[in-house]
Amino acid sequence: MAEEKKQEVKQKPQTEEKVEKKRSSMISKDVPTGRIIRIMQTDVPGTKTLYAGLTRIKGISWAISNAVCLLAKIEKTKKIESLTKEEIAKIEETIKQHKFPYYMLNRRNDFTTGESGHVTGSTIDVNEELDVKRLKKIRSFRGLRHATGQPTRGQSTRSHFRTNRKKGVGIKTKSAPTTKGE
Repeated sequence: MAEEKKQEVKQKPQTEEKVEKKRSSMISKDVPTGRIIRIMQTDVPGTKTLYAGLTRIKGISWAISNAVCLLAKIEKTKKIESLTKEEIAKIEETIKQHKFPYYMLNRRNDFTTGESGHVTGSTIDVNEELDVKRLKKIRSFRGLRHATGQPTRGQSTRSHFRTNRKKGVGIKTKSAPTTKGE
């Protein structure tokens, strides 16, 4: 009996080690290993490359991200977590100066100022809201379409955009199948 107890004691730690290994492997898959770096008031995961990480910022497309990397003279393949504070400041400065080609800018010939520029972050939402309010105020066609919740760019509305409406004439509704035996 003493020999059996020794064997049981030896077997228990092995199974506990296996369970611990499984738990540690589960934890490492769930938790990201990279740090989170803040660039232009946006959290960017440190595991991403600079080229892909910059696209997490609202208003920065892949083309703008590439242009920022070239203008700041930083490698696109460099990881976000390995950037120094000087490099992050250089990236933010490059984005704020928006010395991109004219065709890449997202705010060309601004209605109020008449200037062209590139808008990022929450400023995009503010500008869009102000533009829609202006269109509604001057009662333009697009403004009226925004006010009624209809599409503004000429899409067909006969069969699409039917939120909270009944189906039109000529469209059959599905009915429950009837059984002949009853």
